[in-house]
Amino acid sequence: MKGFFNKALRIDLTARTSREEPLPDSIFEKYLGGKGLGTYLLMRENPPGVDPLSPENRLIFCLGPATDSRIYGGCRHGR
Repeated sequence: MKGFFNKALRIDLTARTSREEPLPDSIFEKYLGGKGLGTYLLMRENPPGVDPLSPENRLIFCLGPATDSRIYGGCRHGR
């Protein structure tokens, strides 16, 4: 398995910049998998009641540790 690399890539489309942001191991221990990490980031980054079409609404993509592996369920369809 390739696993996590303890980083998030933050992209600003307005400024056309990107930067890597380190994530501590405690987040990966508490929030398991890509869904857990995505939920954590969504709750941390998006303000409550944010308009879905506003610039304040963050678009978040997360991959789990089993992504691109031969583990059943490691992708959207079973192999």
